[in-house]
Amino acid sequence: MVDYHAANQSYQYGPSSGSNGAGGGGTMGDYMAQEDDWDRDLLLDPAWEKQQRKTFTAWCNSHLRKAGTQIENIDEDFRDGLKLMLLLEVISGERLPKPERGKMRVHKINNVNKALDFIASKGVKLVSIGAEEIVDGNAKMTLGMIWTIILRFAIQDISVEETSAKEGLLLWCQRKTAPYKNVNVQNFHISWKDGLAFNALIHRHRPELIEYDKLRKDDPVTNLNNAFEVAEKYLDIPKMLDAEDIVGTLRPDEKAIMTYVSCFYHAFSGAQKAETAANRICKVLAVNQENEHLMEDYERLASDLLEWIRRTIPWLEDRVPQKTIQEMQQKLEDFRDYRRVHKPPKVQEKCQLEINFNTLQTKLRLSNRPAFMPSEGKMVSDINNGWQHLEQAEKGYEEWLLNEIRRLERLDHLAEKFRQKASIHEAWTDGKEAMLKHRDYETATLSDIKALIRKHEAFESDLAAHQDRVEQIAAIAQELNELDYYDSHNVNTRCQKICDQWDALGSLTHSRREALEKTEKQLETIDQLHLEYAKRAAPFNNWMESAMEDLQDMFIVHTIEEIEGLISAHDQFKSTLPDADREREAILAIHKEAQRIAESNHIKLSGSNPYTTVTPQIINSKWEKVQQLVPKRDHALLEEQSKQQSNEHLRRQFASQANIVGPWIQTKMEEIGRISIEMNGTLEDQLSHLKQYERSIVDYKPNLDLLEQQHQLIQEALIFDNKHTNYTMEHIRVGWEQLLTTIARTINEVENQILTRDAKGISQEQMQEFRASFNHFDKVSGSLSPRLPSLPAVTSHPAPSVFTSVCLFTSRSLSIRGHSRVDRDPASLRRRKGNPWLCPWGCVSSPTCQGNPERTSASTLGIQDRQTSRQVPAPPRIQDRQTHRQVPAPPGIQDTHTHCS
Repeated sequence: MVDYHAANQSYQYGPSSGSNGAGGGGTMGDYMAQEDDWDRDLLLDPAWEKQQRKTFTAWCNSHLRKAGTQIENIDEDFRDGLKLMLLLEVISGERLPKPERGKMRVHKINNVNKALDFIASKGVKLVSIGAEEIVDGNAKMTLGMIWTIILRFAIQDISVEETSAKEGLLLWCQRKTAPYKNVNVQNFHISWKDGLAFNALIHRHRPELIEYDKLRKDDPVTNLNNAFEVAEKYLDIPKMLDAEDIVGTLRPDEKAIMTYVSCFYHAFSGAQKAETAANRICKVLAVNQENEHLMEDYERLASDLLEWIRRTIPWLEDRVPQKTIQEMQQKLEDFRDYRRVHKPPKVQEKCQLEINFNTLQTKLRLSNRPAFMPSEGKMVSDINNGWQHLEQAEKGYEEWLLNEIRRLERLDHLAEKFRQKASIHEAWTDGKEAMLKHRDYETATLSDIKALIRKHEAFESDLAAHQDRVEQIAAIAQELNELDYYDSHNVNTRCQKICDQWDALGSLTHSRREALEKTEKQLETIDQLHLEYAKRAAPFNNWMESAMEDLQDMFIVHTIEEIEGLISAHDQFKSTLPDADREREAILAIHKEAQRIAESNHIKLSGSNPYTTVTPQIINSKWEKVQQLVPKRDHALLEEQSKQQSNEHLRRQFASQANIVGPWIQTKMEEIGRISIEMNGTLEDQLSHLKQYERSIVDYKPNLDLLEQQHQLIQEALIFDNKHTNYTMEHIRVGWEQLLTTIARTINEVENQILTRDAKGISQEQMQEFRASFNHFDKVSGSLSPRLPSLPAVTSHPAPSVFTSVCLFTSRSLSIRGHSRVDRDPASLRRRKGNPWLCPWGCVSSPTCQGNPERTSASTLGIQDRQTSRQVPAPPRIQDRQTHRQVPAPPGIQDTHTHCS
């Protein structure tokens, strides 16, 4: 019986119609035909209803016959619900509720409802199918109900490559019929009309039932009947379709075809299960046969491996020693060949044997078969024991080979070591006896002797170091004798020769050391004298070189004191010459003593004094040079002394005259300053007095000329300083020019005042009162400087700015020039509430500046003298601390820079 038990999954079968085309992707509800589908189908083609009645009836009977019954008329036989419930029990394998046996309509409806409820419990939603329609024999509803059952229990569970139901069944048909020509299954109606698809399904699973190559596509009836008859006869699939109905219909009924094809699927799937069971049995038999082969292979491999172990162990236990190292090395090479070539395959066989044994036991255990027991003496443990014995013999054989080789190598090594050490020692001693007998120290210097002693000490150290090598050579020879070396005679002869030579070297070494030490003591005395000579000759030589440099050095002096200091130092130097001569003689005596000792002891000196390059010849030559330079230095110093005495006379002569002229000029400057602010007499008297004063100044000019002549002599003598006076010619010249300028400016001011007075008609008393009011602010507050050089020097200035001004008293134009840094003008120009500038003496106003009218330095103004027509500088002015007015500054006060306000 085919199992149609349904999976417990819930599906909704809606009222929409399903797609009949191949490859439809709808849900199961697309395949559940509802009332509208049935009405449309029946109206379109009544032949479909006939096909469905026959197919569904045959399908139901194929299951009901399992319960010993069947139906004749699908419309009438399901009306009481009894066979319907029986059909569901057969295809589901489940028990339904006990049916009611009454004949009344209500009993029938209840039975049908129980069947419908069971269908609904399997996840199928029946729409528009009620028990009353089934009881009343409604063919449409009955066919729809049967189709729903077929879909749920015969088609829904079909699953092929992740597709199910109709798509799964269609895909299964396509996969099975793909290799056949003229078969192209795309749906469940037209694709089956020629019958080739049914025959292809049967031939694919049971090729012996159908001769597919003899079928023709143009004979569909024969093809269909052939497939139906073979299926009913050999596959137990009842004939559910008629060939004439399928061929005579333009489009066979899809539901009938699907129902019939599903029977093929379930029939062949059951056969496949049976085939699978048969394959399992074959597989079990194959496993048993494989196990038998493994058992036989194990027995054979175990026997071969144990036999190889039995043959190999005696060879490894053969320990007969060989006489030469070459024979032992051949044995070692054979053993290595055994390890490289013969043993590795056996190791693999042993591992494979264990793997096969374990694999066999695992397969037997999985097959619930008893474990494999090898023959006696061929157990895995027996093989492991034999292999362990082999390993132990192999290890012992290898150790014996290595020890024997080491023993023979030791003998060869000792013999070779003796030869090497003996050769090295003989090479080292070659020429050593001749070197120790050489008398090279007889002509050597002290440094050479010390070098020879150090070299001899190094040789003694080397000799002591070689003592160990000689002892090692003797020890090796002794060991070779004890080991009975075959060439012991030659070894002993060579060893004795080395020992005799060693004793001779020791004796010669001691003799040479005594000779070197004796010669060293003789040369040390000479070396001490050379060292003493060098210590005293070097500083004496430096002194003579410094003395010659000082005696030849040029000197430059400017005063008599400086030249007298040089003469005093030179006299002091001459007083040290006797002591220097005695030092020279002592140094030369040391050199002579060294020469005497060398000659008396027959010592051949290799060269000059090693500590210095200063020879006695050099010392005598430089001493003679010093003796020649001393009188030349005396003559040069006396000439310079005479020159400085003459210069000192010129300084004193100029200073005496300058100290008279300078104070006279300062005194005259002070007198002129007092006259300019005093009010004694009339302006005419003052003017006359000033002119007389001017003539007295001019008459003093010859004194200044005399001073100029003296200054010229000083310059010719290149005298640049004079400590006897603070006055220089440049200061006196500036003071003289300033004196002339001041007297001329003062005279000009008085003349201007006279003109102003006459032009304005001012009386003498008014003029004096006016002057008295301003003299209060213009008094000289400072005293004259005692030294003329502190007076401000007149320097060159840029081109002055020209001012044109008008005097308030005379109404005449005056030209005023402004300089960058000269003495101040006679008045401090001040701007008073927009009025013209007022001058306390001249009262000039309305200046028109040709330079900068907004910012004019009062200290840069100059006044043009009407008589001489030359510019005269204004005297310097300072600020009164009490009145804050500008007043004339005394001589020696630096000009300050103020601006017009």
